[in-house]
Amino acid sequence: MQRAGRHGRQPPEGGPMENGMGQEPGTPEPPAAAGPAAPRVPRTRPRLVFHTQLAHGSPTGRIEGFTNVKELYAKIAEVFDISPTEILFCTLNTHKVDMQKLLGGQIGLEDFIFAHVRGETKEVEVTKTEDALGLTITDNGAGYAFIKRIKEGSIINRLQTVCVGDSIEAINDHTIVGCRHYEVARMLRELPRAQPFTLRLVQPKKAFDMIGQRTRSSKSPGEARVASGKETLRLRTQGPAVLEE
Repeated sequence: MQRAGRHGRQPPEGGPMENGMGQEPGTPEPPAAAGPAAPRVPRTRPRLVFHTQLAHGSPTGRIEGFTNVKELYAKIAEVFDISPTEILFCTLNTHKVDMQKLLGGQIGLEDFIFAHVRGETKEVEVTKTEDALGLTITDNGAGYAFIKRIKEGSIINRLQTVCVGDSIEAINDHTIVGCRHYEVARMLRELPRAQPFTLRLVQPKKAFDMIGQRTRSSKSPGEARVASGKETLRLRTQGPAVLEE
């Protein structure tokens, strides 16, 4: 009988392969699949929990499960037992009316949300002596247009009662709630010169300086793993929110 060479030697029947890929002796062959493979279980998405306060002072609340600005406002309103229509706009990581920190279409996982709510209503009479009033207007995506910037030396700048952050509720008793910022800007631009008009404004409630953010130590270990600070929740007007790097 011919002897196999060193490299041609066959393993004994039922023994393990030398490279470890065979079966252990006595281990039965796995049964063949009887049908289609079972569907893969989808990975569980982490819970995205954000912390929030009312900018003028409140306890800290926790919100989750929103995909756009309107749903975000509804969640905040639910936590603080107010109407969503009370919220004028939100800032991130500051309780002050800081338009550089305005909440737009995305929120970082480490961001702390401050909601600015309706304060006093005021009316101011304006005479349009120039084509431009000196206003930059934006909106919160949920029905309120408000003043984002005031140009120095402009008509509006000379009116001490008009401030950045004021929501424009009506022009000459014509309500503009629900209008986008470009619609409001067009209305103001089309007003005739030398003819006085009235702005009804709503200012946000004043914030207290003693309000501070939560510290990192207030998070649970599970939250710390999710909130890496490198990811952002991008809100959309339609469709679900998307988590991005």
